[in-house]
Order: sequence, then structure tokens, then C-alpha cells
Amino acid sequence: MAGSLDGFLDRLVLRRALRRWRRAAGAAEGLDLEQLHDLRNLARQHRRQIDRVLHVAEGRLALPVIGPNPIRRLPGTDWAWRPDLWRGPVPQRGFAGVESRTQLCDGATLFHDCRVSEITTRQIRNTREQDLAPFGLRMDVFHFDGSFLSIVLDLPADAVNGLRTRHLVRLEAIVEMEKPLEIFARLNIKHGPNVEQVVRELPLNEPEVMVEFDLFYTRLNEKRVEKAWIDLIFEGPELNQIVLRDITLSRRPRAEI
Repeated sequence: MAGSLDGFLDRLVLRRALRRWRRAAGAAEGLDLEQLHDLRNLARQHRRQIDRVLHVAEGRLALPVIGPNPIRRLPGTDWAWRPDLWRGPVPQRGFAGVESRTQLCDGATLFHDCRVSEITTRQIRNTREQDLAPFGLRMDVFHFDGSFLSIVLDLPADAVNGLRTRHLVRLEAIVEMEKPLEIFARLNIKHGPNVEQVVRELPLNEPEVMVEFDLFYTRLNEKRVEKAWIDLIFEGPELNQIVLRDITLSRRPRAEI
């Protein structure tokens, strides 16, 4: 009973807040600059929290009904993650003439060295039954006069907490393209002043697009691991449309022999 009463009061407070913001919007034209400045700061604070609610709510409501965890986990998996760009709606869905170092969303940045950018990106809604991610990323590349194009995905802190050389890091993807191209994935792990890098080519002709990074063959200093990120590198992207329907990462310890 108390829970339903709290819910009723919460809704009442939110409705009153909405009415107050409606009145504030109507009065904004007549406020002096100092009052308008204060109102703008307050509105921005509220908008940040509302955007957080919308990101979580729309992302969860958009997920296919596939069970409690839509990320595939192999036995022994101790960490699994889907970047925000594929989990829920982002504040800016699309970019045209994308400049290098453009942040597509938190933790996802596009890099290139074109003199004139003819690259567009757009977050799209996945609707197919086989799609586990609610959203995907479409990238259209027209004339391309650069030597590289990449998307950098910053891994969260959980990815490196307890990371050991006995770990296998697995990347799975669902990729569509208008014409064949090569995509490479490079895992970067910063430990102290050094960065370990492991590169794998995505097997785009295989039914399962998956690569694994075996940390056993690196010189990783387990005690000094600070952060990690993934570079998705697109070779020969000119005059192509590339759709990344899903990207997931996971890790598991290698089987003991």
C-alpha cells in the first residue's frame, strides 16, 4: 500500500513540476537577463537528468524480448559489455561531413585524416528478429581522400579490473556493407607508460563475425593496467555504406592445460 502511495505522490510532484516548467516557458520572454540566466542553468540541470532517464527507458523498452541478458556469454565469461551506441538512443543521432575526433556519443569517437570529409553517420533502430541490440550505426562514405578511418570505443573500468594475461578478450559483431571491405579490430591496453596492442581482422565472410585477443602473448604488466580501448579500422571505405548492427565485447580466462 505504501509503495503505491509513494508512486502516486511521485507522479503528482512530477505533474506539478511539468506545470511549473510550462509557466516558466511562457514567462521566459519577459524575464530580465539575470533571471533568464538562472532559469537556463536550472533547466540544463533538469534536462541532463531527463536525458539520462530517456536513454535508459527508451533503450530498455526497445530491446527485443530475448531474456534477461541479450549479450551472449560463453562459459567462464567474467565480463560482457555492449557500448552505449548500440544500447540506447544517443543525444545526437547523426552527423554529416564528420570531422576527425567527432564524438558520436560518450565513449565512441570517429577518426580520419581526410582533407574534405564526405562521411555521414547515423544511429539507426534495429528491427530484425536476429538483432540483439536495439540500435545500430550506419556509416556512409562517399569520396575518401584519406589514409585511415576508424572508430575508437573506450572500454569501461570493469573491462580492466582484474585483467590478467590468462584472459581472452572476445569481440563479436554484426556487419552489413554495400561492397566488400576489410575491417580490423585493435585492442589497446595501457599499463604504466606502455600500451599493448593486439590486432585481428574481422572475418566478414564467415557466418559468425568474431575475433579473440589472447593476452598470453603480450607483455602486459597486470599490476599497472590503467585503461583499454578498441579501434575499429576500416580499409578502403570509399563509396560504401557500412552498417554495424551490433558490437559486443566479453572476456573469459583461458582454459588451463
